Amino acid sequence: MIVEDERRIAAYVKRGLEEHGYAVDAVHTGQDALYWARSTPYDLILLDILLPPPNGLVVCRQLRQQGSGVPILMLTARGTVDERVSGLDAGADDYLVKPFSLKELLARMRALTRRSDGGDGLPVLRVADLTMDTTSRRVGRAGQEITLTAKEYAVLECFLREPDRVLTREAIAEHVWNYDVHHESNVVDVYIRNLRRKIDDGHDLKLLHTVRGAGYRLTAKGPPP
Repeated sequence: MIVEDERRIAAYVKRGLEEHGYAVDAVHTGQDALYWARSTPYDLILLDILLPPPNGLVVCRQLRQQGSGVPILMLTARGTVDERVSGLDAGADDYLVKPFSLKELLARMRALTRRSDGGDGLPVLRVADLTMDTTSRRVGRAGQEITLTAKEYAVLECFLREPDRVLTREAIAEHVWNYDVHHESNVVDVYIRNLRRKIDDGHDLKLLHTVRGAGYRLTAKGPPP
């Protein structure tokens, strides 16, 4: 979620993140930020300090007081030491000074999500001989690089971050597409079919399996009985 009252900046960041495979919601007030953060399990919040009331510091502090552990990257226009300290003291995990490059924002986001996913900070996700380098965004299997679209990459990342777990179509859609996008009933199935062709065709060990009546699972243990 992006929380930014300057709609032009919010739209620019939202578009840039979506081009890199992220599902993004944008809100423009502190009140909306609190509402959406309480009702939606976001992976990361980009939170501007200068917002219509309550401001970003108050939003951050309230979320932490309510027990939210979602990573928060604070956006600040001035970047003074006092402002950065205030953001971190309010519970932010990191800060970024405006104006910033999209490249730096993406790097900060990857670092925060790696940290929240397990704390070891390892950038390479792996199941059997399938690997994903979340820093370079390169995917390969058995030493051969695989070319994926941004959405295919995002779907595969969902599986690689939770190997052996059955993911429903709804869970995949929530992580890969925006909240306000209407999903056609078979959109997830189409992407799964494309991924199977790219990561499993030509390999004896099939990794991406359908769990009938439940969803899909990425595993090296073989298909479900």
